[in-house]
Amino acid sequence: MTKLKQCYLAADMRMRRKFQRSLPFADAIFDRWERAELLGFGKGSSIYDSSLVFGEISVGENVWIGPFTILDGTGGGLSIGPCCSISAGVHLYTHDSVAHALSGRKAPLHHAPVAIGRCTFIGPHSIVKAGVTIGDHCVVAAHSFVNRDIPPRTIVAGTPARPVGRVEIDGEQVSLKYDREEG
Repeated sequence: MTKLKQCYLAADMRMRRKFQRSLPFADAIFDRWERAELLGFGKGSSIYDSSLVFGEISVGENVWIGPFTILDGTGGGLSIGPCCSISAGVHLYTHDSVAHALSGRKAPLHHAPVAIGRCTFIGPHSIVKAGVTIGDHCVVAAHSFVNRDIPPRTIVAGTPARPVGRVEIDGEQVSLKYDREEG
C-alpha cells in the first residue's frame, strides 16, 4: 500500500469516527478552516478543498462554504457577509459570457459584483447571477437560479427564483413563513 493511500485511509477513518462521514481525498486531508484563513476569510469560516475560488472574494466571520462550490469574484468582486451558509454545489458568478457567445464573441463579457448579506442560507446547487445583491437573513431554496436582487428576510425558490415567503426573527426564534396560493 502506498504512503499516500495510507494517509488517506487514516484521515478517512478519523472523519468517520469523529463526524460519521467519508470525504473525497483532498477534503479529508486538508483542513477547511486553514484554507479559509489562507484565503483571508473571516475568523471561524471554512471552505472545502473541492471549492473553486477566483478573483476578489471577501468572506465574513463564521461562514460555512460547502464542497464543490464556485466562488467567482473575477467580475467586480464577491462579498459574503458573516454567518452565512453556502451549500454544496452552489455557484456564485460575477461575470457571464452569454451575450459574448451569442454575438460570435463581438459583445463584451458582462461583469458585475455580487453581494450576499449576513446570516443568509443558499441551498444546494443554486446559482447566483452576476450583479445580484441578496439581503440579510435570506433563504435561497435548493436548485434556484437567482437573477435579481432579494430583499432582506425573504425566502426565494425556483428558476428563476421568486419570493415564496419571509423570515421572521424574534430573539433566538426563527420562523420561515411561506406564502400560500389561493385557488
